Amino acid sequence: MAAAAAIWWYRRESAAGAVTYRFASVERGPLQSTVSATGSLDAVTTVQVGTQVSGQVSEIYVDFNDRVKKGQLLARIDPTLLQQSVLDAQAVLERNVAERDQAQRENDRNKSLYERKVLTEVEYQTSQYKLAVAEASVKSARVSLERARRNLAYTEIYAPIDGVVVERNVDVGQTVAASLQAPQLFLIANDLSQMEILARVDESDIGAIHEGQAARFTVQPYPNETFPGTVRQVRLQSTTQENVVNYTVVVSVRNESGKLLPGMTATVSFITGSVDDALIVPNAALRFRPTNAMLAASGVDTTVAPRASGGGKAATPAAATPAARGASRSGEAGAAAGGAPASRATTRLWVLDADKRLHPLPVQPGLTDGQKTVVSGTGLEAGMQVVIGAASGDAAPPAASGTSPFQSTQQRGPTGGPRPPGF
Repeated sequence: MAAAAAIWWYRRESAAGAVTYRFASVERGPLQSTVSATGSLDAVTTVQVGTQVSGQVSEIYVDFNDRVKKGQLLARIDPTLLQQSVLDAQAVLERNVAERDQAQRENDRNKSLYERKVLTEVEYQTSQYKLAVAEASVKSARVSLERARRNLAYTEIYAPIDGVVVERNVDVGQTVAASLQAPQLFLIANDLSQMEILARVDESDIGAIHEGQAARFTVQPYPNETFPGTVRQVRLQSTTQENVVNYTVVVSVRNESGKLLPGMTATVSFITGSVDDALIVPNAALRFRPTNAMLAASGVDTTVAPRASGGGKAATPAAATPAARGASRSGEAGAAAGGAPASRATTRLWVLDADKRLHPLPVQPGLTDGQKTVVSGTGLEAGMQVVIGAASGDAAPPAASGTSPFQSTQQRGPTGGPRPPGF
């Protein structure tokens, strides 16, 4: 489809004064309707790397953007105090082992004396109790030693996954305190060749979004480049900001080029309907309504054609009405396969006949992308010139701007005035 419709002017003299018409061509080609939303790019999997022990960071082995492998040493916390804790736990264990051995020897001697009736039963039971306590102390000391050794091992911070270091929050010499929550030292993204967008979609549009749906998006660093994506998930939990209800839609994105970076703002367009081959007109053609003076000059019965003076209400595709929006979405499945959308109300295009007089052409509007609309109707052909605007000495109809015809209010055009630039 051509990038823009051909627009030209025609000037007609009438009793009401000079009338200048602007025209655009009816085109044949594909068209897509979309739902727009914004969101942020992020890695699919990110892991916060923290520390389970407190201390001073003595060494850091990686920096921002470094690629790391699982198990790679990232940083080290000063182990001096924890090494002393290990030595202390080792000494406690050795002492408890010695006390247990002594209790064992005393218990063996007391057992022999008890069997020869030299020692009372109470004295023998006391000896057994001391041995049991000594054995429990040895077990406790071994656990303490293992804990001290494990804490010492925690002074070395290793990468939990393969990935890229996207954030580093510590420097050498900084003290970290692991109390109720482990402090975050690094943030590692698993694979930046696969990313996702968390898009915020308005509740009025969420019904048109589904898993597997195609999407496209742009980012500010590359405004002239469009990237493809696919809807992976529509989250059920909503969020409300300033009385606006939004739903989070997760869009999967491939990033082999590496252009996309975490945190970029993405403007996403979800493709809700499409046609491959249809007649298309600018929305300005559907908004145009001639004044009664223009109709009278062309011999059109003003009782048949709805009255629309300079500020009159423009013709609106049926999809603009709330009732028709549901029909529009229900018909998008057929439109995506190349078929026609659901039935819509009839509106009019305006053309000039062989005598250069205005003539209404009934059409049915269909899918729209906000700038152009699919239309169908008897007598409508590709290349036909349709009126998109006019100016006269008396009054001008609404200006053919690039805004959507689905707005509830229309701007009143100025009376007369020069032609827009470029014409």
